[in-house]
Amino acid sequence: MELDLSALGFQALFTLVLAAVYFGLYRQQRQRWYLTWAFAWTTYCARLAAISAYLVHRTEIWLFAHQVATAITALLLLLAALQFSRGAHWRRRYLLIGLVGVGWAAFSVLVIHDMAVAGTTNVVLLAGVTLWTGAVFWRAQAIAPSAGARMLAWTYTLWGLHHLDYPIVRPLGAGIVIGVVLDVIFILAVAIGTLVMVLGQERRVLEQRTQQLEQLSRLLLRAQEEERRRIARELHDDAGQALTAAKIALDLAGREDESALVGHALEQVRDLSELLRPRALDDLGLASALRAMAGDFARRTRIEVVLEAADDGPWPPEAALVVYRVVQEALTNVARHSGATRASVRVGRDAACARVVIEDDGHGMDPSMRPHLGLLGMRERVTLAGGELRLEPSGAGGLRVEAELPLKGGA
Repeated sequence: MELDLSALGFQALFTLVLAAVYFGLYRQQRQRWYLTWAFAWTTYCARLAAISAYLVHRTEIWLFAHQVATAITALLLLLAALQFSRGAHWRRRYLLIGLVGVGWAAFSVLVIHDMAVAGTTNVVLLAGVTLWTGAVFWRAQAIAPSAGARMLAWTYTLWGLHHLDYPIVRPLGAGIVIGVVLDVIFILAVAIGTLVMVLGQERRVLEQRTQQLEQLSRLLLRAQEEERRRIARELHDDAGQALTAAKIALDLAGREDESALVGHALEQVRDLSELLRPRALDDLGLASALRAMAGDFARRTRIEVVLEAADDGPWPPEAALVVYRVVQEALTNVARHSGATRASVRVGRDAACARVVIEDDGHGMDPSMRPHLGLLGMRERVTLAGGELRLEPSGAGGLRVEAELPLKGGA
């Protein structure tokens, strides 16, 4: 007797842990089926307490309580399965079904005193609902395969079959220890399978959100480039032409000072237009655009730039734009943050991959400082292109920026 009661108490403890797991999942995700499962396993624990009391006192009232708890547990498991699989909501008629179960338990135990009928009915109900829950998870596994759903499907299926041995192996409390051991194994499997399934769902949601963020980043970068192209064209065509006309008029009028100011403004507009969207990149190709950029950068910053970029034919447009922006941003960072006097740029490619290396002789980047927006923008561009960006100390003491990206499609 003591061994049986200890075994039932041990099983009740594990059942409460399972109920706590589902309640915790409900608090985290606010999905109503987790709360229903929590109530179901709490009621299952009350069922174990009732059968323990029956073994001690041998009075029908505790057997009646056991039967009622079994019926309520089965109905809650059924409701949770319907909520999980079909999005079902609580209906008042479900309460009527519960009252029917309670009435049948009262009739079979307290009126006709037929324990075999009462026990068999409730066992069939509990086994049927557990098998139904297993079928729900088999369906979930077929729709969205996962290790957690598969584990829960097998666990509930085997547990449902195990419930059927109550009238055969464990009538009126016999053979409790063996049954408890198996029930505890099933309870542990349900807890583990549920956590694995939830983690898998969270991972899939995270992957979907990551994909959405990547798509959004691509769209933003594309929109940014289109806006840069439009502004650069308007600056070059409209503002540039207007300033050119004004300069010509001032030259013809002999107003050299005003003409010089307008000429300076014209140069700034052209430089800004080139920074926004270099015409050479569209008209002459990547190597020519990089040479123009390096020359302009050296002229403006007095930082020597050594460029190695073979003019070996056209590049895929997307890859050429990424390489150009990486070099542009890296040189901007050299001018703003490095204190360098010299920088080198090497651009090469083979049939499948492009490689860009920018180095300077400055003081490098402080490891304790967070990367600034320019570096983050470079990394985002390269990552979205399917490549990889690395930041390392250079041989000259400064910073080495290396980017590798695949050449998708052809030139």
